[in-house]
Amino acid sequence: MRRLYLARSRIAGGRARLAPAEWHYLRHVLRLPAGAPLLVFDGEGGEHRAELPGSGEELALGPRREVAPPAAVVWLAFAPPRGDRADLLVEKAVELGVARLVPFEAARSVVKLDRERGAVRAARWRRIAAQAARQSGRAEVPVVDEPMSLAAALALGPAELCRVLFYEGGGEPLLGLLDPAAPGHLALVGPEGGFTPEEVGAALAAGARIGSLGPRILRAETAGIVAVALLQHRLGDLG
Repeated sequence: MRRLYLARSRIAGGRARLAPAEWHYLRHVLRLPAGAPLLVFDGEGGEHRAELPGSGEELALGPRREVAPPAAVVWLAFAPPRGDRADLLVEKAVELGVARLVPFEAARSVVKLDRERGAVRAARWRRIAAQAARQSGRAEVPVVDEPMSLAAALALGPAELCRVLFYEGGGEPLLGLLDPAAPGHLALVGPEGGFTPEEVGAALAAGARIGSLGPRILRAETAGIVAVALLQHRLGDLG
């Protein structure tokens, strides 16, 4: 069954109107016939069954059904790597169940984004997140923040959030850092050049713990994917 993302704000009274591009994609690219079953998810944890109409662009939706989110609440803060590697990181993190994506600029970041470019890049990552949620069967689309400072990323969320900065210079094994009683975990991975000692110190001062992903030096996007996968394995539904 084809899955379609329609934001909850577009659904009212059990009906939703398709945009022309969505209608064209379903009818003329996928060549779905009238009456083809659809599963519409609203990005906030709900989904509806529907059928593609034969004419017009309005969908009649079945009752909303709540879909359980990933078992572990994992936020990923990352310094965007170059090229399309950040796109890959966003896509795979969403597939693995991340709940929020927090891009930030580190001292050694190669990618420098001013406010305007950061907003454009964040909009792109939100589209990728929605596509990845659709592909992976999720009913909620993770929050994607606009780029911020590392200090702002460390300050996000409630004080009880378990913050773990993964440092290639060494840290505690992951298992000793997890807190099953915490409302969630914020994993922070650095840029291609890694975190500076000053940034590690700032993270410690902000209440974060310093973790290790093992003896090998991982690419920035690989570190983010591995961190989310391990957290979901130990605390969520990938075990």
